[in-house]
Amino acid sequence: MTAKTGPKPRTSRAKPAEAASDREVPKGRRSRPDKEEAASDREVLKTRRQRPRPADIAVIGAGPTGLAIALMLARQGRRVMVHERFATPRPVGAGFMLQPTGLHVLDGLGLTPRVEACGQRIDHIFGREARRGRVVLDVRYSDLKRPRPAIGIHRAAMFAILHDACVEAGVDFETDREIVGADAGRLVDSAGRRSAPFNLVIDASGARSAIAADMGADRRDLAWGALWTTVPWPGGPFDPTALEQVYLGASRMLGVLPSGVLPGAPDAPLATFFWSLKTEIWSDWYDLGLPAWKDHCLRLWPELTPVMDAITDRDQMTLASYGHQTLARPVGERLAVLGDAAHSTSPQLGQGLNMGLLDAQALADALTRYRDLPTALDAYARARRWHVRLYQALSLGFTPFYQADGRLLPWVRDHVMGKVARLPMAPRLLAATVAGVLLDPRSSAYLNGSAERP
Repeated sequence: MTAKTGPKPRTSRAKPAEAASDREVPKGRRSRPDKEEAASDREVLKTRRQRPRPADIAVIGAGPTGLAIALMLARQGRRVMVHERFATPRPVGAGFMLQPTGLHVLDGLGLTPRVEACGQRIDHIFGREARRGRVVLDVRYSDLKRPRPAIGIHRAAMFAILHDACVEAGVDFETDREIVGADAGRLVDSAGRRSAPFNLVIDASGARSAIAADMGADRRDLAWGALWTTVPWPGGPFDPTALEQVYLGASRMLGVLPSGVLPGAPDAPLATFFWSLKTEIWSDWYDLGLPAWKDHCLRLWPELTPVMDAITDRDQMTLASYGHQTLARPVGERLAVLGDAAHSTSPQLGQGLNMGLLDAQALADALTRYRDLPTALDAYARARRWHVRLYQALSLGFTPFYQADGRLLPWVRDHVMGKVARLPMAPRLLAATVAGVLLDPRSSAYLNGSAERP
């Protein structure tokens, strides 16, 4: 099943337009203009003073973060061009969770109703140990100080919503060109070609960003990844308002996430199924074949029968590998780095997309607040510093309890962390952690860049 992604994006390879006042005027004497020409020139200049030329901004990457910042800046009256390496912009990935933080950003864009129409409300996250059925994770969004459920949504639906909004706002697209560098506002592609200068380049190209690598990002590939696929919603006994997981120690993690519907298919709800494994043994899994793997999954989680029935080919399962990296300073000369390009983590806390949306909001706000570009970029970096660092540390710390070899860490998770989670105030703290609202980035202090400490 393929998602409708709205009108075909406009493509352009033209250089950013220049205002007439920016062009060089040939030297030499000119004939004196007549009165009619002079009057016309005065009207043109008057119009220019009333409507200054928008800044020319290049966005690299047509993922959710790139589309979100392109939409925000286009609505500010700026001229924006999104550069995408694929011939046609398209989503990559399965379902994910929009946390209250990401939904806050979409509220400001007026897109939340469209997201709710395609997505599925998620009230809680539930996990149990496979052998004894012991509940070891139960996070409820109703425990938040300001309760708001998350939304599970398929990436294709999210892409269609943001892409259509960008087209409506007049965002331009240049496709089939891989950008690998940015130098003082100029883009450098994989063929070595350099673009005309942009006032600002925004890198939202993801965790494998070549630009971030050139800026000194120290990426550490994680040993564990996950296989995932999209299947029809399996129905009962699965809870349509919960992300459900089953664990065998920390070496096996299976999950089913309600993912809503695709645009144009409102009667066909979907789910994302994922199964964790070490990326180095993926070839062994592939060679093993489906029957033995399915039997193993069903022994751990017998209710998965309709999910397993929907998987008929190994190639339906896509391997996702993860890494941890953080740019110490996600800005440079005429350059801002957003989303996974600036701070990638494991997906244990489900914050990736939401952190990217928060980055986009912080940058858009800073560009509105400060006319001086270096000052605006500094404000963006400050606004996101502590929230990013906190969730980077939390993701790095939590991951071994859910994806690791050995018995000690899962024992601690099941017997210690489970009991701690039932202490007074612990449910609210755990819900706030998963919702992304520790050091709440929705507060004015963090959105306007004035927060300097946690």
